Amino acid sequence: MTWEQDFGEFLEAAARGERRRLDESSALVTALEERVLDGPRRYTRGEVVARAGVTEDEALRLWRSLGFPDVPDDLVYFTDRDVEAASLLATDPAARALPTDVRETVIRAIAQSMSRLADWQVGMLARMVADRAEGAEPENALAAARDLLPLLERAQSYIWRRHVAAAVSRFVVGPLDDENDTRELTVGFADMVGFTRTTRRRSPAELAEMIAQFEAVTTDVIGGGGGRIVKTVGDEVLFVTDTVAAAAEIAVALHERVRAEPVLPPLRIGLAAGEVLTRFGDVYGETVNIAARLTTHARPDTILVDREVREALRADHRYTVRRLRPLQVKGYRHLQPYALNPR
Repeated sequence: MTWEQDFGEFLEAAARGERRRLDESSALVTALEERVLDGPRRYTRGEVVARAGVTEDEALRLWRSLGFPDVPDDLVYFTDRDVEAASLLATDPAARALPTDVRETVIRAIAQSMSRLADWQVGMLARMVADRAEGAEPENALAAARDLLPLLERAQSYIWRRHVAAAVSRFVVGPLDDENDTRELTVGFADMVGFTRTTRRRSPAELAEMIAQFEAVTTDVIGGGGGRIVKTVGDEVLFVTDTVAAAAEIAVALHERVRAEPVLPPLRIGLAAGEVLTRFGDVYGETVNIAARLTTHARPDTILVDREVREALRADHRYTVRRLRPLQVKGYRHLQPYALNPR
């Protein structure tokens, strides 16, 4: 069967609201892969090693750092792009200057983010194909997807450079501990209440709309309030700010925005301030743990904060901060929460 026939059946299934599974070796999968990677599979792993000038161990560690499973030695699986990427390890002075563990950690962090991004983008393209499936010509549909790739690549490069510039500014303006990369930050978690129960009552389309709206609202409010999203995990977003006041403003604004969104359930939010270890875009430490515990024990549509946040806001007349009963939580026998409310 040709890739055109494969794609025709795929489009017909999409038009019926079905998803047709294909074998990895099918003509359509091969055609899509060649267009994305700018060429066919040409090499075994050993041939990549020889052409790129890296060792077997380096090539294997690079591939695993990218998050992919091992490939049989005799399988023709790799493309010219794979050779080009592997050769960077052997020929690029900047890459060789990095210690091996640092290089692999950087690759791992990028790969994890890119994996999520790629899944989202392919899902978006699949919905576009399904929406236009009726009467679509396979060649035209594949050409449209191919033409979109350079646009996505340029957009990703711009966004990445913008975020690098912002990270450099934070690094220079906010002094770090020379040994541990620690900073004084306020950490916030915002969690959708009853998410698991809500997923059982909504269709996949309704669930997708809810998640998209949650991401849109949190990105808008947190970015607009001077915060930074560290990561979004399903029904929860983790963010940080340089000041307690900014975190409090974001928390209040998140509740206000979510109340105005019919598709979103209420939020519960926890804030904690203190020393935070920052490592490759993520955050760690007791402050992060306390913010997470406070979020878990917050009631719907409320904000719980720790003692450090309460002290920082004591003179801020925009808020009231009320002491609550201590919490008995894992790792903290007497975690003292405070309820934060706008006046």
